[in-house]
Amino acid sequence: MKTAYVSGAVASACQNKSVFASPKCHLKAASKPEIENKPFFSAKRFSCPPPHFIFNGTHAGRSFSVTAEAQGTVEVSSSRSSVASSGAAKKRVMIIGGDGYCGWATALYLSQQGHEVAIIDSLVRRHWDATHALETLTPISSIQRRASCWKYHTDKDIPVFVGDICDYDFLVESLKDFGADAIVHFGEQRSAPFSMISRKHAVMTQQNNVVGNLNLLFAMREEFPDVHLVKLGTMGEYGQPNIDIEEGYITINHNGREDRLPYPKQPGSFYHLSKVHDSHNIQFACKIWGLRATDLNQGVVYGVQSAGTDLDEALINRLDYDGIFGTALNRFVIQAAINHPLTVYGNGSQTRGYLDIRDTVRCIEIAVNNPAEKGEMRVFNQFTEQFSVQQLANLVQEAGKKFGLNAEIINIPNPRVEKENHYYNAKNTSLLSLGLEPHFLSESLLDSLLNVALQYRDRVDMSQIMPKVQWKAPEVRNAVRVSAV
Repeated sequence: MKTAYVSGAVASACQNKSVFASPKCHLKAASKPEIENKPFFSAKRFSCPPPHFIFNGTHAGRSFSVTAEAQGTVEVSSSRSSVASSGAAKKRVMIIGGDGYCGWATALYLSQQGHEVAIIDSLVRRHWDATHALETLTPISSIQRRASCWKYHTDKDIPVFVGDICDYDFLVESLKDFGADAIVHFGEQRSAPFSMISRKHAVMTQQNNVVGNLNLLFAMREEFPDVHLVKLGTMGEYGQPNIDIEEGYITINHNGREDRLPYPKQPGSFYHLSKVHDSHNIQFACKIWGLRATDLNQGVVYGVQSAGTDLDEALINRLDYDGIFGTALNRFVIQAAINHPLTVYGNGSQTRGYLDIRDTVRCIEIAVNNPAEKGEMRVFNQFTEQFSVQQLANLVQEAGKKFGLNAEIINIPNPRVEKENHYYNAKNTSLLSLGLEPHFLSESLLDSLLNVALQYRDRVDMSQIMPKVQWKAPEVRNAVRVSAV
């Protein structure tokens, strides 16, 4: 007899609802029920061993959930989710950094499309969250539980290799074990504010990012010379030039001679500098070793829901709002949900490229399905729209009115060193020409984001709302204050 120990109310409710199909399975009350014994539950199964079951319900106007852990194998009546599949040839894709915001969404999307997917991740982002007392808005399950839950709902495996790609031997053995047609590299420290906290954080960012990327390039040269590298860069590499931003390269006419050269880089943080170093190293490796790579200079990503994440709460993605890892639109939505003023840095004229997380995953698939030539490093600018920070705040303020939210917008001193009034016009035609159909920022998307923010607003840590990291050195900041007085 297999037993899952839960409250008496849960046991009765689940059996009345015929949640368990096996007559050899029963639920046993583990403690005195605190809820009236009525069948008002729905159940979700988390399949990571030992099996877990989440029973969600409402009683007396209150919502609650109870977790049951089975003492053994339990048979559950369920139906597998169908998965979509495009007509392109399917690839074996290793996703480095697959436990992160973009990486997890990409892993589920590519798996859903029929590609064979595996993940390498050191889980260091979770460590950094713990170190800085940060917690994402949404409840994030362990990577093992996430992969098991995906397997349960789709019958598709996503093997997980836990380790650091700065460990060259681990990286090579993991790639050999899986065998990949393409490597998607998200596995880097991705926060500009994090890199500006201290000398230690700047060094950690550059060591993690540059050394890990170099290890990957050497692994490709030695063991996987035909594998296509899809590397996540950033639009922040370009800075804020007073000319149009081309896609990676620019044709220069100088003193009667012409050449096509890498676009000039003006990074705005030690994080952005690490990405510039990566781009130079990839370009050099492609030139001298004949590797193939696509460098995706991505804009600021927003959103939380993408393909597959709605199948189960265990599959939900991150939604960061803090001053270190939170990005502008996501931060504004969460601030609105908790009735905190929307904090616009400086005068709000800073303009950047933005895209929906659903477009991020599609861009990755487009790059995977259309590999670069041997010896080529392509650069695609990966964004769909341009907004100023003030425009985003205005959009969130307006969207919040439908939810009865009266979001105030305030301008606070800019913690960064950047131009606020500037020209910004970036090109992004390559991915569109290869088939990207953008999800533009819309009222429905903002409504969806606000719904998620309202659902989990009790998890917000108010102490993490305001920015704490300053770009200027303390003596410079003090001098600025004195001159202002």
